[in-house]
Amino acid sequence: MSKLPGLVEAVARLGDVWADAGDATGLSREQLIAVNDAIGVLRRRLDAAHADVAARIAHESRAELGSGSLAKEYGYRTAGKLLAATGGISTGDASRLVKVGEATAPQTDLVGARLPARYELLREALASGALSIAAAGLIIALLDRCRVVAGVGRIGLAEEILAERCAGLGLDDVRKLIARAEAWLDPDGVQPKDEERRAKRSCTIVERDGMVHLNAVLDAETAAPVVTAMRGYVSAAFAARKDAPNPNPNPDAADANRRTVPMLHADALAMFCAHVLGCESRVPLAGATVIVRLTLDDLQAGSGSATIDGMDHPVNIGAARRMAAAGGVIPWVCGGRAKSWIGGGRNGCSREPNASPSRNVMVGVRCAGCHRG
Repeated sequence: MSKLPGLVEAVARLGDVWADAGDATGLSREQLIAVNDAIGVLRRRLDAAHADVAARIAHESRAELGSGSLAKEYGYRTAGKLLAATGGISTGDASRLVKVGEATAPQTDLVGARLPARYELLREALASGALSIAAAGLIIALLDRCRVVAGVGRIGLAEEILAERCAGLGLDDVRKLIARAEAWLDPDGVQPKDEERRAKRSCTIVERDGMVHLNAVLDAETAAPVVTAMRGYVSAAFAARKDAPNPNPNPDAADANRRTVPMLHADALAMFCAHVLGCESRVPLAGATVIVRLTLDDLQAGSGSATIDGMDHPVNIGAARRMAAAGGVIPWVCGGRAKSWIGGGRNGCSREPNASPSRNVMVGVRCAGCHRG
């Protein structure tokens, strides 16, 4: 089916919402949102058509054609160079266009009969303008990477779910879904990758120009308590600023609290280290707690993955168990008439839980039920 009707429709929609305005300064607030949405749909549909064309140009420029390559006929060494020059894009973007186009282009059998695309659902999402080329590229890379391990059935299900849920999301959110989908498609591959990332963790301390520069590169397991504690401190600081009895309305006043989030991160790190050295005062964290989520089946089987609240990448079950052991977590009881138990969150450096076991809260490692009672 031709992609041109979809492009014509998107252009017509953009013209309708733009109306008689000369430029963006003549648009109302409502029109600005409508025009932005229409441009987004038009751009995604245009990119989908471009991917189709790019894949065909790459096919006509394949190496075995030699001097008969389409790209070489027009003075370019490869199809990527041609696409980059004519489109004003990088060779990386051109390569992504080709890969997406090849993965979503209709196929043919040995006798030339037309067959569905390798990823037909992604093709439909691209043609409708629901999915961007960048998002489709990430999904295709994941599905290709896990195709042998996961099998055709799970790959098809993953394609369906990702095509639906990634529509309308920014690329950062798409990457989060991709990370979790990979843990589901290839649970046995999570642990080796976690171990590789853990082996790369580092923290360097350099003093320069009267300032100390800290540069930390942490895996998800190591970073979880760091990120949780710092975010908790920032939340507590902003809550205290908001609830101050007599907040200074003048932001330029000498006693005004003008600390930015990066400043609060630095103050949090200093306070945590001072607390460890003194170990007598409680650090304000607004109840921040590391929460790890996993299923009972994965916990009992010792395979699969777990997710950490506030972190994008899943961790393996071994990492989740280590975090539970290090935190002195009490298992969460669920099912029947049992109540949830408390583990983890402590008052200062005390080893005792700081809350009543009757509270229906799970602190520390949370699972789908470590004990059914």
